[in-house]
Amino acid sequence: MKPKNVAADLKIYSKNYIRSGSAVFFVFIFPVILMLIFGSIFSGTSSSQVPLYVQNQGTNNQNVSEFLSLLNQTQVVNVHMVSSDVDIHTYISQNSISAALVVPAGFSQNLSTNHARLILYDNPAVSTSGAVQQAIGVAIQLMNNKITNKTDAITLMTNTSLTSRSASYVDFLMPGLIGFVVLISPMFSMTYVVSSYKRDKIFRQLSLTPLTKSEWFLSKFAWYLVVSALSAVEIVAIGTFVFNASMAINLFVAAFIVIGVFMFTCLGILAGAIAKTEEGASVVGNIITFPMMFLAGTFFPISIMPSWLQTVAHVLPLYYIIDGLNSVTIYSNYSSAWFDLAVSLAVALVIFVLSIWKFNWKEQ
Repeated sequence: MKPKNVAADLKIYSKNYIRSGSAVFFVFIFPVILMLIFGSIFSGTSSSQVPLYVQNQGTNNQNVSEFLSLLNQTQVVNVHMVSSDVDIHTYISQNSISAALVVPAGFSQNLSTNHARLILYDNPAVSTSGAVQQAIGVAIQLMNNKITNKTDAITLMTNTSLTSRSASYVDFLMPGLIGFVVLISPMFSMTYVVSSYKRDKIFRQLSLTPLTKSEWFLSKFAWYLVVSALSAVEIVAIGTFVFNASMAINLFVAAFIVIGVFMFTCLGILAGAIAKTEEGASVVGNIITFPMMFLAGTFFPISIMPSWLQTVAHVLPLYYIIDGLNSVTIYSNYSSAWFDLAVSLAVALVIFVLSIWKFNWKEQ
């Protein structure tokens, strides 16, 4: 592999890419529009039920069941029970949870003496934090009135020490949009490039030049890595200066961008190689791209989706890129990020092998 050939092909391709108004629009303008729209809509409000993880550390009895029933009746939170034998601190960290309620052992006994308490672990800067606390407050008030007829029989203790840092909706949106550009830019472009090059028999002409297939691929990967990185910088800048958001930048972010660009560059080549026509390539590209765009956690957490959609999300490659970015930029959950990184790398290598197998430089 000769770097000179890679640089020459990269120079030509980048000029053509920049001249394409639609490509520049989707990489640099469209993410900004999405950020402004979703950031403005969801910066301080949420209309969906908020997931609340509840651990009962005592025995199941009538009082606990009654309180959980009242909590569900608020229809503000969606209660997910956590096993009593797990460490709640570890569970919160490993699952990147922003709201968890603990019912301590002896809750019913303390309720009879009007000294019962509940412990809430949450992130007060998350846009749904207020809704969670309000729902719990309503349930406590109803429980006090209904069971004890005493206004302060149950008290709520809020513990925010487990949250790694404050996070807003835009903090969540930024890694989602970085995953979005990592997907969109190489995926759509390479699907189109491969199909159009096949149609115009450009690959056969390239095969007669000193440029090799691996050099051609490397130049495309390098180009989309550059534009995706620039777009990521733009997204972080908009989020920081327009919405006063913040995002932890570290080597994990770079690793997810590199692996994501590699994965979707290969997937775009594979889609373009499989399709018989340019129109077919567009259909294949859309079928692959759009479900990932909306179901992989780009614009909202998948925890608010129905369980069957969450299952679908977990088989989408983009989910592990975005989940990993969320883990390291919002929750500092590095064990989860390592898992996401390993899955993303494994999927990328499988797609790379398939793209090499299906894409024959001379036959195309």
